[in-house]
Amino acid sequence: MRELFDLWFAFFKIGCVNFGGGYAMLPLLEKDLVKKRGWTTMDELTDYYAIGQCTPGIIALNVSTFIGYKRKGTAGAFTSTLGFLTGPIAIIILIAAFLKNFAQMPVVQHAFAGIRICVCVLILQAIVKLWKKSVVDKLSFLLYLIVFFFAGFSAILPFKVPAAVLVIAAGVFGIFFGKSGQDSSAPEKTKEGKA
Repeated sequence: MRELFDLWFAFFKIGCVNFGGGYAMLPLLEKDLVKKRGWTTMDELTDYYAIGQCTPGIIALNVSTFIGYKRKGTAGAFTSTLGFLTGPIAIIILIAAFLKNFAQMPVVQHAFAGIRICVCVLILQAIVKLWKKSVVDKLSFLLYLIVFFFAGFSAILPFKVPAAVLVIAAGVFGIFFGKSGQDSSAPEKTKEGKA
């Protein structure tokens, strides 16, 4: 029961400050769940983001569900998801109940202007971390360029490639053309652990 409460509370704290969506949350998750608690690794977290991106729902919520499931199965998945949702729902209900024209208040507009800048930095930090973990050789860089071309220039191309198709195609590419992004030191660690 204590572990379930820890899951709920960890994601409650993250949910309360999750401005800017899933990618802005990556530095928070890395600091709290990877470095502080050791509940997951950065490689696993990157995988959860990839899966969360191509499954229905909000990336941040999907990632919290995956981590909860890894820790405590179905009960952990429900608990971490509920923890992530509790703070934002409570804040939205309070705002809706007590403040009329909340978004029109100058103080709120100024606060959101500052938050947008912070979110940009957090997303950029997440992109750099994902880049370092994912684009590790010429083959992965080639895949990056292909996906970037189809995603970035879809507005001027004669046809649009849906994001889901790009994700599936990249997964198939990864299956057939190598082990890009995997930690090459993993076998060494395993050998050391056995010795």
